[in-house]
Amino acid sequence: MEDRRVSSDGKYRLYDPYKELQPTASNAYNIYKLPTSPEFLFSEEAVINRRSWGENLQYYTGCGYAGGAITGGAKGLIQGLTASEHGDTMKLRVSRVLNASGHTGRRYGNTLGVIGLLYAGLESSITAYRDTDDIANSIVAGLGTGVLYKMASGPRSAALAGAIGGLAVGAMMAGKQALKRYVPI
Repeated sequence: MEDRRVSSDGKYRLYDPYKELQPTASNAYNIYKLPTSPEFLFSEEAVINRRSWGENLQYYTGCGYAGGAITGGAKGLIQGLTASEHGDTMKLRVSRVLNASGHTGRRYGNTLGVIGLLYAGLESSITAYRDTDDIANSIVAGLGTGVLYKMASGPRSAALAGAIGGLAVGAMMAGKQALKRYVPI
């Protein structure tokens, strides 16, 4: 049987882009030889054991929004239940609970999402600038996040929010180190 991809005079043959993809007995086994470690374009990325700035941004913003929405929704639920009056119908009570939980959940979610966005951006920027990944980056990022978030309220509010942000992140980092040390997981 002749190969139709080769011309009649034998000087050239048609290009088949799928030739390498057709299974043969020799490469059928190689299909299952998948890499066991992550693949990186640059070898420097393989050494770093942390999330990229984009993953950090997405993680902190998403977790902040979800946590704020759940907390605000729970607070709104309690507010809606306590605000019901004696003569209200069930439809009015349900509407009041849904409105209160939706409004408060959305407000808390947006607030914590913005705080997570600021924190992730600052932490990634500080880590890239200092070229190290340590606790000081996180604490300074928490301090800067508080300052940036409350900057419009004046210097005293910004300084107080920065101190609270730095202390909160410092406490979280200390708790994380204590968990790593004393809780075997």
